Amino acid sequence: MKQSKLAEPDMKLSKRDQQKSRMQSKRRMINLLALSLSLLAMAFGLFWLIWILYTTVTLGIGGLSLNLFTEMTPPPGTAGGGLANAITGTLLMVGFATLLGTPLGILAGIHLAESRKDDKLSSVVRFINDILLSAPSIVIGLFVYAVLVSRMGHFSAWAGVVALALLQIPIVIRTTENMLKLVPAALREAAYALGTPKWKMVMSITVRASYAGILTGVLLSVARIAGETAPLLFTALSNQFWNTDMSKPMASLPVTIFNFALSPFVEWQQLAWAGVFLITLGVLALNVVARALLKNSK
Repeated sequence: MKQSKLAEPDMKLSKRDQQKSRMQSKRRMINLLALSLSLLAMAFGLFWLIWILYTTVTLGIGGLSLNLFTEMTPPPGTAGGGLANAITGTLLMVGFATLLGTPLGILAGIHLAESRKDDKLSSVVRFINDILLSAPSIVIGLFVYAVLVSRMGHFSAWAGVVALALLQIPIVIRTTENMLKLVPAALREAAYALGTPKWKMVMSITVRASYAGILTGVLLSVARIAGETAPLLFTALSNQFWNTDMSKPMASLPVTIFNFALSPFVEWQQLAWAGVFLITLGVLALNVVARALLKNSK
């Protein structure tokens, strides 16, 4: 009898060990499957990324020359020429869009981060910002076309600036809000305990503590709008000639690349690949600077 009583717990323990080993083996299989799928997805993405970068470098680096930065876009079927007017137009429109969108985005982000949870204005702003973040760029371009271009009666670089700013503002808002929320609440409470006004607390403590993250968001938003084509097709259009008048149509690198890439002329296609290489370098440089700033801020 004693032996049978002692054998029952042993059998129970053995069954538990068997169930435990089965569960562990099942977990290992699931873990191995998930890890394999993750590695395959990463390899799939890296394959296309490396292929795109390789094609951009091999086809674009051959078109780099001094003429690319000093001469204007050539007529069809003409050898030579450059992208000076397109590069200048891109710098002007992206620069003015950044000057317009960055202050509005930062101020709205500060309001969202420092407002009360029951603030109705913050709820409306956050809802509109979410819509703008998910809206396709071509929709923004059509909106600006209906509001500005059709009423003015002509395309202009200022309309392109407004379209690019509308794409930039939601990115700056979201980044600013997230960076300010990372600031510990104890810093705010300590400032209030010392009698510091809210506006001074925000500018001297929270914004100063997260300035690197805010600047990172601004740089990423600039990289986002630098390669946009669809909004400029309906606003700034393009211009084959040199133009710095913002009230007239203006050339830009994305639109010039789009037009030249679809053309049957080899000279234009070479200039298009050179423009792609320039935009890729610019976006890469902005991302590297943004990551460096974010890393140093931690």
